[in-house]
Amino acid sequence: MIWDPKHETMSRQEMRQLQTQRMIHAIQYCYDHSPFYHKRFQEIGLRPEQFKSLDDLKRIPFTVKADLRDNYPFGMFAVPQKRVVRIHASSGTTGKPTVVGYTQNDLEMWKDVMARLICATGVTDDDVAQVAFGYGMFTGALGLHNGLEKVGCAVVPASAGNTQRQLMMMQDFGTTVLIATPSYALYLAEAAEEAGLVMGKDLKLRVGLFGGEGHSDRMHQDLERRLGILATENYGLSEVLGPGVAGDCYCQCGMHINEDHFYPEIIDPDTEEVLPMGEEGELVLTAMTKEALPILRYRTKDITRLIEEPCKCGRTTLRMEKIHGRADDMLIIRGVNVFPTQIEEVLSKFPALGANYEIIVSRDGYLDKMEIKAELVDASLLERFAELEGLTRSVHDQLKAALLLDAKIRLVQPQSLKRFEGKAKRVTDLRNEKYLI
Repeated sequence: MIWDPKHETMSRQEMRQLQTQRMIHAIQYCYDHSPFYHKRFQEIGLRPEQFKSLDDLKRIPFTVKADLRDNYPFGMFAVPQKRVVRIHASSGTTGKPTVVGYTQNDLEMWKDVMARLICATGVTDDDVAQVAFGYGMFTGALGLHNGLEKVGCAVVPASAGNTQRQLMMMQDFGTTVLIATPSYALYLAEAAEEAGLVMGKDLKLRVGLFGGEGHSDRMHQDLERRLGILATENYGLSEVLGPGVAGDCYCQCGMHINEDHFYPEIIDPDTEEVLPMGEEGELVLTAMTKEALPILRYRTKDITRLIEEPCKCGRTTLRMEKIHGRADDMLIIRGVNVFPTQIEEVLSKFPALGANYEIIVSRDGYLDKMEIKAELVDASLLERFAELEGLTRSVHDQLKAALLLDAKIRLVQPQSLKRFEGKAKRVTDLRNEKYLI
C-alpha cells in the first residue's frame, strides 16, 4: 500500500517543480518570519527574490546545531508563542539543549509523512504496534505513535524499559509491530529467549520499525532471525522534524526520503561543496514546509549517499543509504580518523562475536589508546585458550587493516556488557573524562 500516491510516485520532473515552488516559498517565509534567517540574509546581502531555482540554494549559508543552541530556547521560532502547540528538546549533553517547536499544521504534516513510511514497511490498520521508545522530550516515541494512529494501528505506548513487562504485553496484546532502538530490540530478543518464548507462537511480531541509532548489516540480520521479523530502519532528527524524514520500505534497498517536504543535498564535509548524485558525503536537509521552526540547509553530520533509481515498491522518491558514519562522532586516535561504525562492520564479520561491543579511548601520557570489548556468543570459548587467542588475533588484524590503527581487543563473557533501553552508548572517551555517542 502507498499512503500518498500523488507525492510518493511523482516523476522526477514533477518533484523538481514542486520542490522549486516550495523552496521559493520557504525562503521567503524564513526572511519574513524568522528573525534568525532575516538577519542572516541581510548580513550576506541576499534577498528572497534572488532565488529562482534549486541551483541557487548553494548561495544560502548552512545552518548548524550551534545556531539552535545559540538561540536557546525559542530564538529560531518563526511563529508567535501562542501558535506553538508542541515543544521537544535534545538532552543537551554538550551544552544547552536544542529546542524545537511545532504548530498544529506541523503536527499534521508530521503524522502524514510518518504514515507514508509506516505503510511502506507493510504495516496496516490490522496491526498492534508497541512503542518501546522513551516518551518525553525526544521526538522518537510521539513521532512514531501519532503516525501509527494515523494509519489506524492499535498503539501500545509501552515506553522504554521494564523488559519483562514489555514481553508480557507483547504476548497478551498480540503485538505485531515493534518500535525501538535496534540495540534494545536485540536486548528484548535475548530476554525472550531466556524466558523460553517462541517467535511466531508466543510472540507474534512480524515487523520492526527501528531508529535512534545506526546498526550494521550483521545486527540487522540478527534482529530478523531472532525476532522473526522484517526489520526496517527509519531516519530523522529533531532539528528538521524528528522521525519521518526517510525510512525503509519492504524492499529494504535504501530509505525513501519524503523529499516533497525535505530537500536533500550531499556535500563534501571538508570543502562544503555540493557533490553529484550518487557520491558519498554529508547529508544536508532543508525543511520546506515547516512553520514553527523552518530550517534551511541543515548540516546533519550524517554520512550517506543518495539513490535516484526508482524502487521496486513503486515509489519514485529519492532514497538514502544507511548512515555510514558521522562527521562529528568521528574519533581521532593518534591522528587517525575512526568511525565507530567502521569497528562495528569489522566485528560483524565474526560469527563467534555477538552484536554488543564497547570502545574505550584513554590516554597514556600524551598517547591515545583504544580498547575494544566485544561479547562472545559462546562462553565456553573463554576456556579454549588457543581458539580464543586465535580469534583475538584475527579480530585485531582485521581491525588494524580497516582502521590503519592498533587497538587492544578484549573478548568478554556473553551479556556482560551494559545494555541500553534507549540509544546505545558505544564509546567511552576517557581522554577528557566524558562520555560520547
